[in-house]
Formats: sequence, C-alpha cells, structure tokens
Amino acid sequence: MQDILLEAKNVGKSFDGNTVLKDVNFKLGKGKILGLVGENGAGKSTLMNIIFGMSVIDETGGYDGEIILDGEKINFKNPIDALNAGVGMVHQEFNLIPGFTVAENITLNMEETKKNVISQVLGKKYEIIDEKANITISGNSLDTLGVDIDSNEYVSEMPVGHKQFIEIAREITRKDVKLIIMDEPTAVLTETEADILISALRKLASMGISIIFISHRLREILNVCDDIIVLRDGVVVENKPSKEMDLDEVARLMVGRDNEERKKEVHEEKVIDSNDIIIDVENLWVDMPGEQVVDVSFKVAKGEIFGIAGLAGQGKLGIPNGILGTYPVGGKVTFKGEDLKLGDTLKILEKGIAFVSEDRRGVGLLLEEPIYWNIAFNAMQVQNKYLKKILGINFRDEGKMREVADEYIESLAIKTTGSDQKAQNLSGGNQQKVCLAKAFAMDPELLFVSEPTRGIDVGAKELVLNSLKKTNREDDTTIVMVSSELEELRSICDRIAVICEGKIAGILSPKDSPEKFGLLMSGESIEGGYN
Repeated sequence: MQDILLEAKNVGKSFDGNTVLKDVNFKLGKGKILGLVGENGAGKSTLMNIIFGMSVIDETGGYDGEIILDGEKINFKNPIDALNAGVGMVHQEFNLIPGFTVAENITLNMEETKKNVISQVLGKKYEIIDEKANITISGNSLDTLGVDIDSNEYVSEMPVGHKQFIEIAREITRKDVKLIIMDEPTAVLTETEADILISALRKLASMGISIIFISHRLREILNVCDDIIVLRDGVVVENKPSKEMDLDEVARLMVGRDNEERKKEVHEEKVIDSNDIIIDVENLWVDMPGEQVVDVSFKVAKGEIFGIAGLAGQGKLGIPNGILGTYPVGGKVTFKGEDLKLGDTLKILEKGIAFVSEDRRGVGLLLEEPIYWNIAFNAMQVQNKYLKKILGINFRDEGKMREVADEYIESLAIKTTGSDQKAQNLSGGNQQKVCLAKAFAMDPELLFVSEPTRGIDVGAKELVLNSLKKTNREDDTTIVMVSSELEELRSICDRIAVICEGKIAGILSPKDSPEKFGLLMSGESIEGGYN
C-alpha cells in the first residue's frame, strides 16, 4: 500500500437528482501516469473536481464514497486545501493573468522575496519580490518541461500552446507537489508540442510525481499512461494497464459501439458551382496575438465546406476572428457581391453570417445564463427572433426560446439537466454543442466555425461533424471550418487551405496525401493543388 498515492473507493455524485458518478474505484501509484478517458458528460470533470476540492462539489451536497491520499482520507473543501496537500490541476480553460509576465504567472503566490530595512523591523510580509530569483525559478520549471519560453514576456502576447506549458510549469513549481491532474493539456498543442509534453510527463513521473492525464487523443493515452480508466455514463467500464489495450478497444468502450460504426459516414463528393462565389477574401491581414494573418486571399463557393488547416501560431485562427471583428483587421472581404464592413461585427451578423469561436468560454457563451438564453441570444439580438409584442413593445418570448433550445438539446445530444441549466455548469464538450446550436439558431447562409471539436471526445466529435454536414446539406449553409485536426477536415471538407506564416501555402483536395499537407504546413512548396 505504501506505493499507492491516491485511491478512490465507491465514489458517487449527483446533481439535482441526476447521477453523474456511481461507485467509482481506482488506485494510482506514486510516480505513475493514469489515463482517464470517456465521452463528454461521462463524469471525468466531476471526478476531478471532487479530487481537487472544487467548491461546486461541497456546495451541491458533497459526494459519496472516499478519496484517500497518501494513506489518509481527504475531503478538500476548496482548491487551496488541495494545493496545500500537494495536489495541482491544469484546467482545460486557462487560468493565467494576461497582463503578467511568464515568470509572474508561474510563481504567483509562491514568489521568492528578499529582506529590506522595513521588513527587518516590521516582519516578512514587508519583504519585496525578488524578480531575478523568480525568473530563475520559472526558467527552471520551463526547462524541466523542455520548452523554450522567455520568462520575461507577457502572457497576453503568447500563442495558446505556450500558455498551456506555462500552466503546467506553474504546477510543478509548487513545493512538495505529489499529484498533478491534467485536463486535456494537449488539446491546444501542435503535434511537436504534444510530443514535448509527453516527454515531460514521463520525466515528471520519473521524479516521483503522479499524474492523472485526461485526453481525447487516444494515441497519447496509450502511449504515455501506465493504466487507463474508461468512464461511460458515470461508471468505470474498464480499468487496466495500457499495454493490454488498443485504440479500437478504448474507442469502443468509451462510446459503447464499434469503431467501424462511427466511420460509416465519410466525406461525400457533391457538385459545386465554382463560379457561384459566396465569399471572396482578398489580401486579408489580422493582428491577432500569436495567430497573425499577413496576407490571405481565397474564394468559397456557395454550398461548399471550405477547410483551413495549419500549425498553431501560423494564422488559421486569425482569419475568422478578423473577419468577424474580434481583432484589428484589414483587406477586402466580399459577401454575395457586397463589401463587408470589416470590424463591424453586428453588421456582419445581420448579413446572414454566423461564427462559432474557438474560445467558447471567453467569446462563445454567456456562462452565468441558462442554456436556452445562450442558444437564442444572437438570433434574438440580431434577427429579432423569439420576441413577442405586448402593447407594441417587444418582449422576450421565453416559451419559444426554451422550445428551440430543447430541439437542439435533443438533436445535438447535449447532456444537461434541462434548458434552464447554466452554461458554466456544462462539460466542455457540451458547452461546444451549445455554441453550435447558438449559430444554427440564426439559420446562417455562411457559417465560420473555429476548432469545433477541440477538447471533446470521439463520440461528440462525430455528432458535431455530422451536424455540420447536415446543416450544409439540408439547409444549404456554406461553411468555413478552421481546425487543428487534419483528419477531421479531410472527412468533411470539399477543399482545404493550408496556412503557414500568415499566408496560404496552398489549397488541396481532401483526397490529397497527408504528406502533401505536411509539406505545406512546414512551408515547403508542392506541385498540384488548386484554388
């Protein structure tokens, strides 16, 4: 038993009578990596919230069963208790202060200080921060992870991949850290960055730090973890060494059906009139930190699904964010033959264009509002839908708002207690589905969707991709899809543009080889392709 760091015994949890965890049991050894997989809504986040002492657990009646850490039963009331006990957590959504430097974020509340004349008289709390020492400390933590990031730079200027490493560096900087929970740490990383992180996890484990690794990238789970737990509908359906499992088995256990069944729907070729251009982008530039667009031009035909691929930091995320006015933008964009007023988001939305942002919490959702509010909000504000007149004055038609929300909850299989549940209480994948529903409710002619499957499981990915194909096919919605997942783009898109260093390196068919895409992503020119 002395080699076991963490043990869960018959852990259960319910919210408003809805059971989300039931009789969960597992053990995690010291210096071991435990993989936790499951579809969104399977209970992964709730289990981690219990271990890390998130206040939502205590505020909703606590949990059943026992959590034992280093031989002692624990019941953290808040994350501070967990941190003090040596348990850290890297959340799926960043918890960094943009206006602080890398070093300041990594050492926050752990700063080294130095004495001065006042502190010698009045005590330690009057000591001043030793900036040089903290830069050294943060640099050492980043070196442990094997990444080259300047400790003096401001986090606001960093690409998302670097922010993820900063989050992890902060956790390993804590004294006496025993366990780190990592929730989708590679979701925002390029393949190269993910490989660096995997190596870092092995190094941390060799130092005796235990890790719970949550990821929807199943190859990573099989590659780096000692043991794998599969959760489905709040129940552990498998718990065994990773060497005894393979990719198809894990996927099947997660979703409860064969992998082959999920592959039945493949990309269908359709006839597109290349002369019927719905959007024409010329010489677009976007000043988005970490995703700058330098000079991008492309055309999309009506009814097409147009993909945009590229490595992190090369500019792919900047394209929709610039066109929809999230960041400073220039160039010329013509929609249905009419110039768009770039930077005027409302005017663009009024034209019949919708946008699903990659930043679902920061841009996509009203976190403290219920699901029905989120789904209906843009359609209500921009298109005057879901309103009713009383004495000539427009009021919200909450009945209609709930009705449309319920339709999307069913069609997108959003796991929720009901349309009145607050968006902030949904799992990441279900929040993503709400963002999609919010866009679909506007019945757009053109839909920009950015990283629609980031951080969600294989079953939810299939549903999201199928919903995009369905709205394209049945509603004649033209789609521009930005994604880091090349295989997803190849499964759904008619053409795929590859962005490198803020410019289009080439446009390929989804049938082109992965090698061609790889060459374009790395800045190499190739023969073939089309515009």
